[in-house]
Amino acid sequence: MIEIKNLKVDGDLVLAPMAGYTDSPFRLIAKKHGASLVFTELISADGIVRMNRKTLSLIRFTDEERPIGIQIFGKDPDIMSRATSIVEELKPDLIDINIGCSTRKVYRSGSGAALLKDPELLRSIITSITKKVTLPVSAKIRIGDDDQHRNYIDIVKLLQDSGVSLISVHGRTRSQKFSGEADWEVIREIKEIAYVPVIGNGDIKSYSEAKEKLIFSRCDAVMIGRGAIGNPWIFSGYEPTIKETIDQIKKHLKMMVDFYGERGIKLVRKHIAKYIYGIENAGKIRYSLMNSESKDEILSLLESLSSDIPEKLS
Repeated sequence: MIEIKNLKVDGDLVLAPMAGYTDSPFRLIAKKHGASLVFTELISADGIVRMNRKTLSLIRFTDEERPIGIQIFGKDPDIMSRATSIVEELKPDLIDINIGCSTRKVYRSGSGAALLKDPELLRSIITSITKKVTLPVSAKIRIGDDDQHRNYIDIVKLLQDSGVSLISVHGRTRSQKFSGEADWEVIREIKEIAYVPVIGNGDIKSYSEAKEKLIFSRCDAVMIGRGAIGNPWIFSGYEPTIKETIDQIKKHLKMMVDFYGERGIKLVRKHIAKYIYGIENAGKIRYSLMNSESKDEILSLLESLSSDIPEKLS
């Protein structure tokens, strides 16, 4: 059980916010497989304030996804504050501030991980939010901009002093992006000095590894990102049969089409590529699956895969 201000989360495995992946259908799937808390992908505070239709569509969620955090990013304290007020009206369970995104577009704009280099601006942003909303506010950080500027201790203290109720830590610097290995020693150190709940994040590829990192770091929870794509069973430790994997793909496909319409067919293909990775003989239909333009075509290809392979994963 994690207590985040007045929010209680029952469980210690969390779905990380991932741009282009953690939409409503995927969040629902993660919840059904055991994720205790889910997050939206990062959403532009500026887009929210401008009421951009595409941006607002990313905020949609259902009660079945609860508890859910809406993650926003930006660099202007006033815009961030106004955006969180708009988000609060939707009644998510918490609001998460992105201080870790390392993509060129976000970083060069002065948002995401760039805020690690400007503590005073970061303090202004966080306090402008925590003083305005009643929901719990969390923050997702990296451990520094690069190896020469690992200022995670100062950042954690700043966040706590500014009213943040939860800190998620990706154990890499901004310059590492997703290369090298996440530093769980640092994550453990952060947990030791923090007085708010801490979630550790980085390189979790299996349920057993998640539990090992949980014990090692003593964190309140472990956050799983890329390891959950195509493998929602990572939240329970269950090992699916090929039939169960294919059935899950079919359900995911239906959910995407129901949610997005025909556009969901293109959006689900990147998930399918991960689902079928490691399935014996799947390579011969991979190209066709990745270029399918209709739901029926994908279902037909999945049926051919189901009937053509032994009931085991390679």
